[in-house]
Amino acid sequence: MSTGIQLDNLCVSLGQREILTDVNFSIAPGECVALVGPNGAGKSTLIRAMLGLVKPSAGSVRWAGTGVRSMRGQDRAAAMAWLPQHGIISEAVPVLEFVKAARFRFSETRAKSLAAARSALVSVGADHMESQAVSTLSGGELQRVMVATLVAQDAQLFLLDEPANHLDPAQQTAFYGMLRRQREAGRGVLCITHDMNLLGHLAALAGQGSGPQSVRVIGLEEGHLRFDLPLDSAALTEALSSLFGLSLEAVTRGGRRYFLPGESP
Repeated sequence: MSTGIQLDNLCVSLGQREILTDVNFSIAPGECVALVGPNGAGKSTLIRAMLGLVKPSAGSVRWAGTGVRSMRGQDRAAAMAWLPQHGIISEAVPVLEFVKAARFRFSETRAKSLAAARSALVSVGADHMESQAVSTLSGGELQRVMVATLVAQDAQLFLLDEPANHLDPAQQTAFYGMLRRQREAGRGVLCITHDMNLLGHLAALAGQGSGPQSVRVIGLEEGHLRFDLPLDSAALTEALSSLFGLSLEAVTRGGRRYFLPGESP
């Protein structure tokens, strides 16, 4: 039986508008994928389709060979965990209770759920915040707690929608370090990002000595998959330049690959 997630000729329409057209790719356990593309390319819709929250107009999304929309909610929660774009949490829920709620798929005692939530908070360095209200946290603190909910959910694939776009550089580095540790634990990661130079951090933090080629970059434009390339591919610079309408130059500093903009082509 296949493992991980597989998208075959996926199409999604909203009303008369086709948002995604014939999208094909897969993510195996332990793989790291950066999903990039202009605003309105369909990236967030793609994640929602992968989660089974959006019905395809054609094609399929399968997890280990089973259509995701036919899976029970608990089974989907065991397969995939989602961190959407940052929103406002106004309820004064204690952090520990907030993370514990991610254990909904498990039939277990409250004591076991609390223990798992505490362990998840420890894993992201947020255990000192367990009694604080989620609504009082800073952006960086909240993202740590949100990753703890993914860890507590104990899914096999993390889907993250621009998770670091409001964090400062130190917080971004710490955030991707948390992702590295989850990947080293065997989880797959798909991360939407608009910052090309965060891809270098993903590669540097990918772990297990696998190097830049361990990160795949998938480009999406107007609902079409334009490329699926390793981060160290010689073709990636031209592909990104075309995708964003910029002339980009790839440079390497400290073992990381960066993309610097130049004149518009």
